[in-house]
Parts: sequence; C-alpha cells; structure tokens
Amino acid sequence: MGSLLSIQTLNLNNNGFVGELPSSLKNCTSLMVFDVGENKLSGLIPEWLGVGLPNLTIFILRSNHFYGSIPSQLCNLGSIQILDFSMNNISGSIPKCLNSLTNLALRGSSSLIISHSKVFWSSLGFPYEDEASLISNGVMSKYKSTLGLVKSIHLSSNQLTGEIPSEITDLVGLVSLNLSRNNLTGQITPKIGKLQSLDLLDLSNNQIHGTIPTSLFGISGLGKLDLSNNHLSGKIPMRSQLQTYEPSVYAGNPLLCGIPLQKCSAEETTPAEQLVVKNQDEDNDGFITPGFYMSLGLGFVVGFWGVCGSLIFDKSWRYTYFKLLNGLNDWLYVKVALFRQRRMLDE
Repeated sequence: MGSLLSIQTLNLNNNGFVGELPSSLKNCTSLMVFDVGENKLSGLIPEWLGVGLPNLTIFILRSNHFYGSIPSQLCNLGSIQILDFSMNNISGSIPKCLNSLTNLALRGSSSLIISHSKVFWSSLGFPYEDEASLISNGVMSKYKSTLGLVKSIHLSSNQLTGEIPSEITDLVGLVSLNLSRNNLTGQITPKIGKLQSLDLLDLSNNQIHGTIPTSLFGISGLGKLDLSNNHLSGKIPMRSQLQTYEPSVYAGNPLLCGIPLQKCSAEETTPAEQLVVKNQDEDNDGFITPGFYMSLGLGFVVGFWGVCGSLIFDKSWRYTYFKLLNGLNDWLYVKVALFRQRRMLDE
C-alpha cells in the first residue's frame, strides 16, 4: 500500500480489518482523506502520521481499538479539518498544541466540497468529491456537498483525563466539538465564548466541575449543547439562550440550578440576581413601573380639568354643554316613543 505514492483518498471504513496501521502508509505523502473507522484495528496511534502526511484533511479512526495517548506530532497537521478518534481506548490528556491546527483556527471555508483530480492511465482525469460520516447525538450523518464547511474534533467515548486545554478555544473555526464520555476534569474555560462558529458542543459524561461560564451564552449559533452528567454547580446564567434548552442538557448535575432546572435557593444567588428575580415575580410583564403610575396620574389630571375646568370657569361653554345634553335627551325620548308606538300598532 505504501507504493501508492499519489493516492489522495483512502477510505477503508466499516470492514473487518485487524492489526496495526502499516508504517508504509507514511510514503503516501499526497494523502488528504484517511478513513479507517468502524474496524477492529488496534495499537498505538503512530507518530509518523503527523509528520509524513502533511496534506491530511480528514482523519478518522472512529470505533476501533486504538490505545495509548494522542501523539503531539499530530499537531503538525495544519490542513486537518475533521479529526475523529471517538470510540477507542485512547488515554492521557488532550494535547495543548492542538491550537497549531491552523485550518481549524480559520472561520468558514473557501469551498463547500473537498475535491481533487481522479487520474487514470494518462493526464486525463475528473474532479472527485470526497465524503465523510460523523456521529452526532447517536445519529450517523454523511457529508459530501457541504463537507467543506464541516470542521470538527470528536474524541468522545475514550479514557481521556486531565483538563480541557484552554488552547482549544483558539480553534475559532470549529463547528463541532465532542469530548463526551471521558474522564475529563477541571472547569469549562471562560474562553469558550471565542468559539463563535460552534453548532455542537458535547461535554457530557465527564467529571467537569465549577460553574457554567457566562461567555458560553455568547455563542449565538450553538444549536446542540450537552453538559449532562458532570459535577457542575451554581446557577445557569440568567436571561440567556442557555435557559431555552431542555432540562436533559443539564441533567445529572445535582448542584446545578436555575431555569430550566429547579429554582436556586437564596444562598445560591447573588444580591443582584435576587433583585432581578424579585422584580420579575412582582411584575412579569415589566410594564408596571413608577413611571407608569406617574403617567396615569398626569393623564387623569389633564383629562379631568381639561373638560370639567372649562365647564366650571367658562359660562358660554357650560351653557352650550347642557343645551347639548338636553337636546340629546329630547331626541332619545322621541325615538323611544316612536319605537313603542310602532310596536303597539304591529300587535
């Protein structure tokens, strides 16, 4: 296989391959897509993958039996766009040098697809569009026509330990970050708000503690969030989109409170938050304010004296007003009398 020097896509997913990755693959220096997911491969993740394959864009080892730590040499993969090592037995910490993945540090993409020339016997060829599959919320989704827009790191269902490195927030082009089902500790970095392109963030089933940083609700496009089954505590930030998610997003964090979970006790809220809650309870619609009562009183005074005052102090207005009332009374009396007379004639 190492003799295929010009190969650019190697998709061997969903087979029954066993054993380790052959070292001869490092000769395939033109390789852009390397997908061996859903096999029975094992062994350490080779260090040469980060040195000998500089053009690697999609790297998928999902659902195998790889073990050991993530080699720091993989941080040399500046062109990487999708990195999926989920569902293995990988241990150790997440490398801090992941912020060297320069393609993930760029927002957006210049192309909707990832393509290259498919060459035959001669220089004749035609564009070949790559595709890749990712698992999100337990559902396998295939990307092809929009593959160029997908930028993701999936390291879920392993045995990773340590804190989530704050350096990962330098990857501002990330659309999907899944670190669930590991043994990660520490707190969610306040810098998480830098990841403005995120659509999915899954940190569930770890041992993360501390409060939810307020910077998280600054990610306006965050469509899928899961922080369940950790050791998070404190109050969910008020008046943010974090309060619009389902309770299941925060389930399994007994010390976490606030909408959409149970209300926080007075000890768990700051004086400023207590004042906001009190005002909301007293006046949910937010319109009954001191200014409202002042406007109501001023309107009454102006309206009352504008009409009654003119009648009291101006004789001609008073005469005209009562003449109008008398005329209206006579008109109504005539109308009622005629109506009753017609009813009697009809009977």
